[in-house]
Amino acid sequence: MTRLGWSILALILLAVAGFASLLSFDGAERTRRAVAAREEAPPVDAAPAPAPGELVVPVAGYPRAALRDHWGDPRDGGARAHTGIDLMAPAGTPVVAAAPGRVEKLFLSNAGGTTLYQRSPDRRLAFYYAHLAGYAPGIAEGQRVRAGQTLGYVGDSGNAGAGNYHLHFGISRMAQDDRWWQGQAVDPYPLLARGARSR
Repeated sequence: MTRLGWSILALILLAVAGFASLLSFDGAERTRRAVAAREEAPPVDAAPAPAPGELVVPVAGYPRAALRDHWGDPRDGGARAHTGIDLMAPAGTPVVAAAPGRVEKLFLSNAGGTTLYQRSPDRRLAFYYAHLAGYAPGIAEGQRVRAGQTLGYVGDSGNAGAGNYHLHFGISRMAQDDRWWQGQAVDPYPLLARGARSR
């Protein structure tokens, strides 16, 4: 290699090293740990739960009678318990807001893949939508949404597994100052089912 070639290679390596030093790997790791700890969060002030059937089923066209209770099912070989409900649906099926509120966070994680966190108007509940294929056009953090509004689309992102198209939907009770990843998870099935049979 010529002296010019070595000089160009050295400049490229310096640029890559400089860029890498600007990234905050520690901050990303803290966020990952906080999201993982969400399931182990201490109890918070009890928020009034919606009445059974008051929520919109968060997958368009999904019949309430088809809902199944997955709460507490073992995951990762029994290392953790499932804290939500899975709604199996074809790829690209619209995912809709279960209730009115505000989009609090759009987040990409290893477990949930493309996710969306929505906060209720009184900030006492958070709704979690995971394994999305993508967001609906115009969806942004801070945006107000109405119940039934399209937020994204059913996918298999994160640890869902290729071709395992579904929405993982979760609900958490939140203290007023809790951040999007905090709160106490509650079983969404009885709040969605309105008389549907479990399992």
